Amino acid sequence: MATISSVGIGSGLDVKSIVSQLVALEKQPLSGLQVKAATINTRISAFGQVKSLVSALSGAAGTLNSLTTWNAVTASSSNTTGVTASAVGGTQSNAFTFQVTALAAAQSYASQALPLPAGTAIGSGGTLNITMAGATSPVEIEVAATDSVSDIASKINGSDAGVTAAVLNDASGERLLLRSKTTGVANGFTVTVTDNDLDNANDAGLSKLVFGASTVTAVDAAGTINGSINVTSATNTFSDVVSGVTLTAKEVMTSAADITVGPDRAAVTSAVDAFVKAYNDINSTLQELTKYDAGTKSAGLLQGDTTAISLQNAIRGVLQSTTSGSAYARLADVGITAALGGALSVDSTKFNAALDNGDEVKNLFTIDNSNTLTNGFALKFKTFSEGLLATDGFFSSKDASLKRSLDANAKDQTRLNEKVARVEAALNRRYSALDAQMASLSALNAYVTQQVTLWNKSTG
Repeated sequence: MATISSVGIGSGLDVKSIVSQLVALEKQPLSGLQVKAATINTRISAFGQVKSLVSALSGAAGTLNSLTTWNAVTASSSNTTGVTASAVGGTQSNAFTFQVTALAAAQSYASQALPLPAGTAIGSGGTLNITMAGATSPVEIEVAATDSVSDIASKINGSDAGVTAAVLNDASGERLLLRSKTTGVANGFTVTVTDNDLDNANDAGLSKLVFGASTVTAVDAAGTINGSINVTSATNTFSDVVSGVTLTAKEVMTSAADITVGPDRAAVTSAVDAFVKAYNDINSTLQELTKYDAGTKSAGLLQGDTTAISLQNAIRGVLQSTTSGSAYARLADVGITAALGGALSVDSTKFNAALDNGDEVKNLFTIDNSNTLTNGFALKFKTFSEGLLATDGFFSSKDASLKRSLDANAKDQTRLNEKVARVEAALNRRYSALDAQMASLSALNAYVTQQVTLWNKSTG
């Protein structure tokens, strides 16, 4: 392609400037397309922000609609130093007293002190037998004559004997210490030996580990319910002695603690607060995105977008609907009201008073009438938001529509750039040809002028 980078040699015209200006005129629609593309991308981002908030609303509504939230219970103790309490969801409200009378303990065992240098061999081998309470046969630990007390402890710890072993070194010598791995009488144990020296009870060889040994027996935790019902547990945890309630003994008590089990209002209140926040986040964001400020003449990113406005109206429509199957029909009946701009707030005094009628408040949010118009509010918003987020829902459709517009815009820009390139090439060809023609005419003019001058001289 012929190009002209300076003033035309033959024409004297600033061809580069002329072509540049003509090309700029052809490119003028491109800036409009670029602005439109930026606007589309901004709208895609704005709808993505709203989608994220709707997802949060879906989660909050799901939690508020969950039976786990409404069946949550709390258990309290008037003396947590002595006993703590917890309860599983769905446990019936209850009240009783509990007094810890004994704490669970593991059995411990200590051999006599062996006045031997640390690491000295036991002297004769054999079998150390550890029998757990209720077991029909012992765990047998094979001991060699060359084994030290530490070696024997290691063998015990490497077995499945149900005890842990350690070696105590003091001024008197070495002691083998055993302790059951779990507290409670049912986890006690006995220790016997089968000594290769054929005497299992003397103070020599392997028998030294049982001769003169001391034992502290295992103890079950014990407590009293309502002053008259005695209960025990192998551990310091009493599970289901009262259905659904777990009591953990901390120390022996001189008097009983009051245990109270009831609905966990904090769980419900927290779920309602999270739902209100999620709703308000969407409401305020859509207001900001669709607003127009006449004073500053500035508009939100989605101002004038009918789908965004329709979404806002639809969400408010769900809020303003009613529920059937509960003593309460509207959210306002339990203290949840909307201000002029649509923001929700909770009157905690009124809501807590309504929770005295907990089942009716639960129905206000969760009842399923198989009717999206009259279902509970949490279920309504969960269903509504899930529909918006579905693969064929509002956001997928809107995103696909905007991306189609963006693709079309990109193709328009490509076509325009290709057209401009063709126009620029054509202009360069034309002006190159014009310049060449003008150069030829200039040369002819110079030749004719020269010939006339010579002719005049010859005839003068």
